[in-house]
Amino acid sequence: MDPDGPGGKPLALFESGAILIYLAEKTGKLLPADPARRYETIQWVMFQMGGLGPMFGQLGFFHKFAGKDYEDKRPRDRYAKESHRLIRVLESRLEGRDWIMNDEYTIADISMIGWVRNLVGFYGAGALVEYDQLKRVPEWLDRALARPAVQRGLEIPKRV
Repeated sequence: MDPDGPGGKPLALFESGAILIYLAEKTGKLLPADPARRYETIQWVMFQMGGLGPMFGQLGFFHKFAGKDYEDKRPRDRYAKESHRLIRVLESRLEGRDWIMNDEYTIADISMIGWVRNLVGFYGAGALVEYDQLKRVPEWLDRALARPAVQRGLEIPKRV
C-alpha cells in the first residue's frame, strides 16, 4: 500500500513484478530511462515472474517440504529439470556482465536474488540443478548479497 500514490491518492498493488515496476517508476531508480533498455529490463522481470520464481518454488516444495514424502519423484524431477534449464539461461545472460542489464543493477536483479538464494540455501536444491557447475550466477549472487541495501533488506524483520 502506497499512501502517496498517483495523484496523491493511496494505491494498493500486489504481484512483486508490478510492485517493482511501480516503485522504480515512482523513484526514477533501478529501471533504465532508455526505452529499449527499459523494456529489456521488464522482460527479465517477467522471466522471473513466469519462469524462474514459479519453477524454483515448485522445486523447493517437492524437494524440501511435503513433496519429499511422495514416492513418485516425477513431479520433483520435472521441476528440477526446468529449474536446471532456467538457471542456465541466467548463467548465459550474465556472461560478460556484472548484472542482468550489464553494468546497471536493476529491478531485474532484485526480482531474482531471493529466488536464487533460496534455491541453494533455504530449499537446499543446489545439487538438483548442478549449481556448483555454474560460475557467473554464484558470482552475481555474491555481488548482489554484498550490496548494503540487500543486507539491510535481509534483516527485515529484525533477526534476534
